[in-house]
Amino acid sequence: MSANTERHDTAVARYFEAWNAVDQETLTKAVAAAWAEDGSYTDPLAAVSGHEQIAAVIAAAHEQFPGFVFRRTGVVDGHHDTARFSWELVNEAGGTPSGGGSAPVAGFDVITLDGQGRIRSVLGFLDRVPTEG
Repeated sequence: MSANTERHDTAVARYFEAWNAVDQETLTKAVAAAWAEDGSYTDPLAAVSGHEQIAAVIAAAHEQFPGFVFRRTGVVDGHHDTARFSWELVNEAGGTPSGGGSAPVAGFDVITLDGQGRIRSVLGFLDRVPTEG
């Protein structure tokens, strides 16, 4: 049973603000607002900690997928200091995957929050990734 709270929703909203920031100044501010100073981000392709390294991972994603944005799918499910949610990467023009079809990247993240509602850790799982070809 979900015990989702406004605290979880706010943290996830800040998380997506950071992931969708494209210019360096906005990205730096968004990461600082979303993550604790010693916060971390771990997925199958990255394991980083601290604002600077987290911002670098986000910037690299935008370099690989220019014109795309991260969008939450479904609801945030949270309890205590933990929340989970799913997301997809979609073409910013029209909010649909490029050329129709499914989003090139989709996943599921679990976040842990500190006492101020900032992210202490993210554990990301990639459900869909582009194939070379």
